[in-house]
Amino acid sequence: MGGKDFLIENTAFNTSSVLTCRFKQEIKTSGYTAKDGKGHCISPLLYETGFIPFEVSIDDGRTFPYSGTWLSVHHSKVSDEEKCTLVNETKWQYYGTPNTYGNLTLTWTHQALAETHVNVEVWGYHETGDSYSENWLAEWKYLYTLAREIPNTGKFTFTPIPAEGNYSTWDFGILRITPSSYSDGQSNIPSLWSNEHALAWHLGKDFRDDPNAWATAKCMEWDRKEEKLPNFKEEIIDCPCTLAQARADTGRFHTDYGCNIEKGSVCTYHPGAVHCVRAIQASPQYAAGQQCCYDSTGTQILTHDSTGGSTPDRGHDWGSPPFLKPPRIPGFSHWLYDVISFYYCCLWSGNCQFYMKRRPSSDCRTYRPPRAASAFGDPHFFTFDGLNFTFNGLGEYLLVESDLTSLRVQGRTQQGHLPNGTGAQGTGLSAVAMQENNSDVIEVRYSEDLNLEVLLNQKVLNFSEQTWMDLKGLFLHSTPDQNITVMFSSGCGVEIRGNGGFLTLTVLLPEKFMNHTQGLFGVMNGNTEDEYTFRNKTTLPVHASPQQLFEFGANWAIENGTSLFTYDTEFLLNNFFYGEKHSASFLPVFFPYEDPADSLVEEMVSLCGSDPFCRFDVLTTRSLQVGNSTRLSHQNHKLLVEHLEPVISCGWLDHPINGTKNGTNYLLGSTIIFLCSQGYELTGSKERTCQASGAWSGDTPSCIQKIAIEQLILLGCVFGIVGVAVLARLTFLCRKERHKGNQKLVSEVPVE
Repeated sequence: MGGKDFLIENTAFNTSSVLTCRFKQEIKTSGYTAKDGKGHCISPLLYETGFIPFEVSIDDGRTFPYSGTWLSVHHSKVSDEEKCTLVNETKWQYYGTPNTYGNLTLTWTHQALAETHVNVEVWGYHETGDSYSENWLAEWKYLYTLAREIPNTGKFTFTPIPAEGNYSTWDFGILRITPSSYSDGQSNIPSLWSNEHALAWHLGKDFRDDPNAWATAKCMEWDRKEEKLPNFKEEIIDCPCTLAQARADTGRFHTDYGCNIEKGSVCTYHPGAVHCVRAIQASPQYAAGQQCCYDSTGTQILTHDSTGGSTPDRGHDWGSPPFLKPPRIPGFSHWLYDVISFYYCCLWSGNCQFYMKRRPSSDCRTYRPPRAASAFGDPHFFTFDGLNFTFNGLGEYLLVESDLTSLRVQGRTQQGHLPNGTGAQGTGLSAVAMQENNSDVIEVRYSEDLNLEVLLNQKVLNFSEQTWMDLKGLFLHSTPDQNITVMFSSGCGVEIRGNGGFLTLTVLLPEKFMNHTQGLFGVMNGNTEDEYTFRNKTTLPVHASPQQLFEFGANWAIENGTSLFTYDTEFLLNNFFYGEKHSASFLPVFFPYEDPADSLVEEMVSLCGSDPFCRFDVLTTRSLQVGNSTRLSHQNHKLLVEHLEPVISCGWLDHPINGTKNGTNYLLGSTIIFLCSQGYELTGSKERTCQASGAWSGDTPSCIQKIAIEQLILLGCVFGIVGVAVLARLTFLCRKERHKGNQKLVSEVPVE
């Protein structure tokens, strides 16, 4: 949103210099030089996230000799200290609805603005032009000043009144606090912004008089507009079938911060859910988003069954490259098309069925889990097709490469060390570098002092302020315990953890990569026979010896011309840039000997049990810590593969009209039982089970009104009585004719 005053630490300026800061070579903001000679810039309002290039001029904009980068982040990721806070935010967003009235309070860190008096402004957001056309534009617009020249105490309380004029038609917006010395609505000045929110508190008298009627009209208007827009749901990815799958598929899905099992499952908008995830990438054409929510049993919750179900989004919450235009604006396009409409239909009125009709949950019938490959310890490799082998080469190697997206993941190994400091007869991963198409290059490595470093295009990144970064062709996430996840635009995910002095690596590839991989992680095609394929396409048998596999690994050494690694120390230059890419002189141990007289063996058996990789690493490194790290990594890989097993779904089943159903699990083996309301009788199957074919057993049930059968019987009786009366009349006529001598007629008419 801009307005942040930031310090340029590494350059001193003349205090008389007139600083101009320029972002993206076009957006200029005024900077200044403090008394200590340090320069300051003010960040601008941007409609995108990611690293933004900026330059600094000291001659009033004639030349720009200084340059750097500025990280623009999603509004929700800005720290509370850098925002102003809506105290009891729910009250602000429900103000004017029944039983919601009184004073509202805004607080902020007063030291953040070096002024004695401040203004509080109201801004609104809208998108103009024709949907999905070139003239579709996004705009934050200054509306009016709510309070002027109030003391900068860090607190402002007021009683809202309906906004005058057309301002009350703006129902989604934000507050901005600025120094009073600036003019109203002036752009790119020192500012503190609130959270974006529904502006119920400033809406007009018509909303205050009858909020339900006002919101209902808005909901119906939104529904009519949605009818005319393209169906984005046809191109979004299906949800994972289970919570375990959703949390394991880290290349394509990430935690929805509004419903996080690791933060206590506070799921305000999804009652009954314990965790939700969002698809990381927006859909290709319409930039739409997917959301998937799960209950405590790990079962997906669907809107067909519950208001707590997940709802897809016309605007992806995190936006999508190239940003700048609707519906790709991070956060705000989503608010306009998916959140404020939820207020109209579900929160301010009782018309949620209209919202759920336009935003129904996706099930998981077309979801296909990714394949996982891992490398850990001294290093042990688990391929995409499930083979495992140990390769203790020393050098830099191609782990996986794909011609589908020009994906490359490379690994560097370094010699391990024994507790006495001498070199071990084994190696481990010390760095991993990766790129896809023309994306940024990410490298994760151990520094010489064994700290984990992440490099973006050969420069070390700092995660002290932000743990999530939107980068070119990928997203990057770091947890507090330094688990690094790289999410490429293809859906490929790469996870790296520091573990016992060596890196643990996992690569996740979606199904579309089948038959499109090569390298140490093998050919992903479900066939283990060609897993050990050399560059020249010759192969080793599945049960190749460790010595043969050592030759296989050496064959996948990279060259300087294709290397993605950074060589910025004397050690790296000498050993890897100028040295061999695969050290021919380093010979590892292939079969470590378990000496019964070795005191370490007993401890190793106690720690490792039957885990061969743990035992191997304890013996080669003489370290129980390394062995334990390997054991845990092996367990994690087995658990990951288990969670990513395909699951069969038969799809959602509706309850019969005038009936109910028991069960909301639609996966293999689950049974749905159907019941009819009182006065109705069930025809069709009383229960249906999801079969291995992906089809439900039995027939579609229906509930038929019992009284209809009784009415048929009654009608039969009535017709019977009428029939008897007719026959009686005919009998009378026949007897009358007999007296006339018409014997023939009488003989042909039955009396009974």
